[in-house]
Amino acid sequence: MTRIPIDATETLNDLVARMPEALPVLQQFGLDTCCGGSLPLEVAAQHHNLDVGDILAALVAATAMHTHPNPPSA
Repeated sequence: MTRIPIDATETLNDLVARMPEALPVLQQFGLDTCCGGSLPLEVAAQHHNLDVGDILAALVAATAMHTHPNPPSA
């Protein structure tokens, strides 16, 4: 099992698709996957005058309790 890296250039929709536990964190910051879901996290944060580092830290904390299967070996 491994933690999945979180990238600020990934869209909100992609983050939630990979890590459903990210949704409540995004909602706490006022970010939604409806109208802004196609935006990269860093752009959505800028639009809401939020610090992307704070969001990333909250996402890491929320996903730390969840482990995801290792990707299959090549």
